[in-house]
Amino acid sequence: MKRLVVKIGSNLLASAEQGLNTKRIHAIAKDISAIIDRGSEVLIVSSGAVAAGLKKLGLKEKPKDIKLKQAAAAIGQSSLMWAYENSFAEFNKKAAQVLLTRDDVADRVRYINAKNTLLMLLSYKIIPIINENDPVAIDEIKFGDNDFLASLVSGLIEAEMLVILSDVEGLYTKNPKEKGTSLITSVDEITLDIEKIAGGEGSTVGTGGMYSKILAAKQAVNYGIHVVIMSGEKAGLLPKLLDGEKIGTYFKPKEQKIPSKKRWIAHGLKSKGMVYLDDGAVKAITMHGKSLLPSGITKVEGHFNTGDAVTCVGQEGKKIAKGLTNYSSDDILRIKGKNTSEIEKVLGYKYSDEIIHRDNLVVI
Repeated sequence: MKRLVVKIGSNLLASAEQGLNTKRIHAIAKDISAIIDRGSEVLIVSSGAVAAGLKKLGLKEKPKDIKLKQAAAAIGQSSLMWAYENSFAEFNKKAAQVLLTRDDVADRVRYINAKNTLLMLLSYKIIPIINENDPVAIDEIKFGDNDFLASLVSGLIEAEMLVILSDVEGLYTKNPKEKGTSLITSVDEITLDIEKIAGGEGSTVGTGGMYSKILAAKQAVNYGIHVVIMSGEKAGLLPKLLDGEKIGTYFKPKEQKIPSKKRWIAHGLKSKGMVYLDDGAVKAITMHGKSLLPSGITKVEGHFNTGDAVTCVGQEGKKIAKGLTNYSSDDILRIKGKNTSEIEKVLGYKYSDEIIHRDNLVVI
C-alpha cells in the first residue's frame, strides 16, 4: 500500500488517571516509521487531546460542558504533539499538526485546499497528524468522532488503506469479554447484521466505539479504500499487516468507488433538509442513475436554499440519496408533484428541469 491513513483512538494514547501514554506513542511511531522507510506514505488521525488534558485539569472523565472540554483539548493538544514529535524524531521523521473542523470540508474550496496541504506535506516526507479542532469546534461544526474524520480524510487524499487502531483486536461476533465469541477476520460487505453486531456505547474517554468504526469503514470502502480494524496495543503489527499477515478485521473495498465530488457531497456537507420521494423516484435514482424531478417529490422538510445539500428519503423514512438542490425549499413546496413543463408556469422562472441533477446526486 502506497498511501495509508492510520487512526489512533483515545484509549490507546491517554487516560484521565495517567495522562499521555508516551510509551505507546513511541511504539506506534516506531511501527509507522518502519513502513514509511519501506516506501509508504502515512497520515495519522489522532484522538487523545481531550484525554491528555483531563489529567492536567484534575478531571477523571470527559466533561459534558463544552467549554471545559474545549479547554481540556487546548491543554492536551500541545502535549500530544510534543509526544509525537519527540517519538518520530528518534526515527528521523518530522510531523506536522493539522486541525480541522467540519467547516473546513463543507466549503468546496477549503476542502480542496485541505487536500493540497496534506499532499504537499506528504511530498516533503512529513507526517501530517490530524485532529478535530476541539478548542474552537461546536456541535454544529463537529465531525462527531475521529473515526468519521479518518474516513473522510482517507477519501480526501485518495488513500489506499485506512487502518483503525483500537484497544480490541477487531470486530467480534459479540462482546469480546463474553465467552464463545470469535474474531471476524474478513468482511466482504457491511450489512445491517454487521452493524448490529457492532452496536454499543463508546468509552468514557473516546466518543467512538465499534459501531462508529464500522460506519467509518462503510464510508471508506465506498471510496474504494481497504479498511482494517486492529489492535494498537501490540507493537510490530503494522509492518506485519503490510507484509500480508491476517491481522484484525479486514473490510473489502467496493470495486466501483464514489467520485471525488460526490464523496464531498455525501460526507463533507451537512444536510439542510429533506425531500420525500415516491416509489418511482426512488427506483429511478437508485436503480437507473436518474436525476430527481419535481414529479417524484411528495413532501419537504426543513428550510434550505438553492445550492444546499438535502437528503432524499423514501416513503418509509429510509435515507436514499443526498445531493445539491437547484431550488429552495419554498420553491419545491410549490412545484412538488408537478411535471417539469409546469415549473416556469408555477414559479415564474425555471433554473433547471431537475430538482437535483444526477451529477450532484449520490446514493447513500
